[in-house]
Amino acid sequence: MKKLVALFATSALALQSTAYAEVLMNWKRLPLPIELKVKQERVIFVDKSVKVGYPQELEGKIRIQSTGGAVYLKALEKFGSARLQLMDINSGEIILLDVQAKSSAQNADEPIRIVYNTPVENQSTSYLQDNHESEDVGNYRPSALPAPAALTRYAAQMFYAPLRTVEPLDGVRQVGHRLPSSLTTLLPALSVKVNPMLAWQLDGYVVTAIKLQNQGNNTVNLDPRDLQGRFYAATFQHNWLGAKGSPEDTTMLYLVTEGYPNQAVIPEGQKYQPKKLKKTTTKTIRVVR
Repeated sequence: MKKLVALFATSALALQSTAYAEVLMNWKRLPLPIELKVKQERVIFVDKSVKVGYPQELEGKIRIQSTGGAVYLKALEKFGSARLQLMDINSGEIILLDVQAKSSAQNADEPIRIVYNTPVENQSTSYLQDNHESEDVGNYRPSALPAPAALTRYAAQMFYAPLRTVEPLDGVRQVGHRLPSSLTTLLPALSVKVNPMLAWQLDGYVVTAIKLQNQGNNTVNLDPRDLQGRFYAATFQHNWLGAKGSPEDTTMLYLVTEGYPNQAVIPEGQKYQPKKLKKTTTKTIRVVR
């Protein structure tokens, strides 16, 4: 009887191990092939907070959800290989998946975990790289907005709009912002964590997307006049921040500069010192005649 119980326990453990087996895929800057079985959900453990971009040809053919560092894919019908793009919300880095759906796929119920031997490289090309979409890029006309306004809108869409809806901007290119990972001189009067994220260039202007996170327990009102530096334009995604730990404690700032932003902000270690007014005294001399 003891042998039977032990055998049953061993079998149960083996079954449990099989049920939760993971397929490990190593990201080496080459698209990862993913097979889906129609009507069956598959989980991709990315271990990063990501936004998912997909080509318009998959509209209505796949259900995509992303939460807690995992991406959930469910094919609603069969389709050929198509490219998904996972953008790390914190760094802007991209991972590429080549996904296809079949009526039957081997081991399609097994979750996939993406592993990284080296940091993911920044992509210098457009986020919307699917072949079907690139054919239509030439049909878009240049933006009628001035370059600073067009850049600001483009940057805001990259962070807050679904990637498939980002409007192509003729002539824009992603560039390095050349700033440290954390800035203390941009908003020295506020208890706010400041982290430059991504930057894009167009017609001599550069827009830099900067993440702002409240570090205090009180609401912070954001005012462009508090920014220290020389900027062509500055736009907050939201004009206030909630207390630290609340859903509203983080927002984005879009700084437009003429040239690279490292020439516009106050360098770290050189704190801004407001000019001191000299105290003057006036003496009144009374003349008696």
